[in-house]
Amino acid sequence: MSQQYDGPPDLPVDGASFAFSEKEREAVYRAIYQRRDIRNFRPDPISDRTLARIIHAAHRGPSVGFMQPWDFILVRDAERRRQVKDLFDRERTAAACFFDEPRRSAYLSLKLEGIEEAPVNLCVTCDPTRADVVLGRNSMPETDVYSTCCAVQNLWLAARSEGVGVGWVSILKLPQLRGILGIPPHIIPVAYLCLGYPVEFPGEPGLQTAGWRNRLPIDQLVHTDDWHNPVGDGRLSKYLEALDAEAGPAQ
Repeated sequence: MSQQYDGPPDLPVDGASFAFSEKEREAVYRAIYQRRDIRNFRPDPISDRTLARIIHAAHRGPSVGFMQPWDFILVRDAERRRQVKDLFDRERTAAACFFDEPRRSAYLSLKLEGIEEAPVNLCVTCDPTRADVVLGRNSMPETDVYSTCCAVQNLWLAARSEGVGVGWVSILKLPQLRGILGIPPHIIPVAYLCLGYPVEFPGEPGLQTAGWRNRLPIDQLVHTDDWHNPVGDGRLSKYLEALDAEAGPAQ
């Protein structure tokens, strides 16, 4: 992928002084566009130095009121990972009951985890009690979980830049996961992640390749001033459509 992501032509001089160079900007967008949910991993270990950089980037994620509600549980022990895999298998089988054929068979054919194959598992949690008073949280208490998700995204993009794949395993029951990892009752497990060097970084999301779901057109998701008004701005629509066309299936 070698697209150029040029800034708007009317960028003010003072704003341009804060912009990354073209090469740096390209690297940021490349990480975003080429990030994938990885399920197939090579057995090669991730060095502690690389892993430290990835986790450190997650800790620099944005958080409402600077609450920093996240913790990171590295799961290396084979027995604990086997227990998480057993929990996943039970929940995957239970979830299949929600689909009728042929959707059920299609669902069961999908590879949705790499718990035992990946060299490292990482559980990212949220502590709602991390700070007594959090600026900006009174009206939206859920922002602690939202902030934790921002840390996960930072981690994912940093990992992609390192050539490390990340897979989010969400088919897990939280009470049982708490028991396996010794997580206190008030702590919320937000993301159970598999990290490792992938067999490949696919050009398209796996669920799109499998025909499960396609990416939605961006011009259907942008509104102006009111939910019922589409993007409306012809110039912005033109740029959005051009970016969709330029990125193509590699999104």
